[in-house]
Amino acid sequence: MPRVERMRDFLSGPLTPAYMDIKAGEGWKPVVVIWERQVEGGKPEPANITEQVPYGLKISEDCLQLEQDIQEKEALVVMLEMIIQEKPLTEIAESLNQRGFRTRYNNKWTPGAVFDMLPRLIEVGPRVFTSEEWVERRGRLMNAV
Repeated sequence: MPRVERMRDFLSGPLTPAYMDIKAGEGWKPVVVIWERQVEGGKPEPANITEQVPYGLKISEDCLQLEQDIQEKEALVVMLEMIIQEKPLTEIAESLNQRGFRTRYNNKWTPGAVFDMLPRLIEVGPRVFTSEEWVERRGRLMNAV
């Protein structure tokens, strides 16, 4: 399978058909077009608009900030609970699927997908462990043992 090469090209002037022909002749094809214009006041746009939103969060309705995605947050908490119980990744994936949770792309969870979530779980863990909800869950877990 051929390797895909990408490059970011910042234009100092207007985009012209001649420039597009040169790039096409070099084998490049446009993938994304980002437009910008000068506006009075307001907040500046984020520097990197292609960065993916972390699992457990979503873009707010005003498109200015991130907010919790309740269903994804619950999936993260389930993963944390089961990791603390030292469950294998296969069992965690099966449990998520049985409870109706899906990945960001609406796929079933696999052990590999759960493994890929470990950095996010490490990032979100301290906030989850200090929440009142976690204290209640921990109490239920301890009583179940």
